[in-house]
Amino acid sequence: MAKKINKFYTVWKGHHTGVFDSWDDCKAQITNFKGAIYKSFETFEEAKRAFKSNYKDYLGKTKKTKNQLPEPQLKKIGQPNYHSISVDAASSGNPGKMEYRGVDTKSKQQIFIQGPFEEGTNNIGEFLAVVHALALLKKNNSDKIVYTDSKTAMSWVKKKACNTKLERNPKNEKLFDLVDRAVNWLKTNTYTTAIVKWETKAWGEIPADFGRK
Repeated sequence: MAKKINKFYTVWKGHHTGVFDSWDDCKAQITNFKGAIYKSFETFEEAKRAFKSNYKDYLGKTKKTKNQLPEPQLKKIGQPNYHSISVDAASSGNPGKMEYRGVDTKSKQQIFIQGPFEEGTNNIGEFLAVVHALALLKKNNSDKIVYTDSKTAMSWVKKKACNTKLERNPKNEKLFDLVDRAVNWLKTNTYTTAIVKWETKAWGEIPADFGRK
């Protein structure tokens, strides 16, 4: 059996700040706190050291993937457009407890978060996150773009349909109510916001990543 790796979470801005040894404790500090700032670390020592430092020294360090792209391809892709919202979802199991959120791409400050929902999938969360961002940007008359690392979510949004194989049941009724609202929004609204694929191999994990990998 693989050994479970515990992570530690530094919260610089939240209901309470400090270092927390579980995601649930961290989430309690950042949920419904506008502009929450936090990050996960592999060891308590790293998390404690980060807490005593300026969060800007850590949030700018994006985890890179192992397989980097050749330099010519990196130059061709360029840098992210920071005038944007980045979205992501996380689920514990498939299906399992799921949540999604959107953050400012440059500062990584959380703009919205939903969940956890008792039974959902990562694809559903990614889809809902994109639609949530689209609706928010339209409401605020913003010209920002939306970044997602999910091709599935981009496809579902384009088709204006959530093509999940997960069946509706009493356990996930609340989640599917959101899905229905999202699909209805797509069918009854127009938008000019660009939905762009986040280039993980070039830029590292998307800023909205929940940091549980």
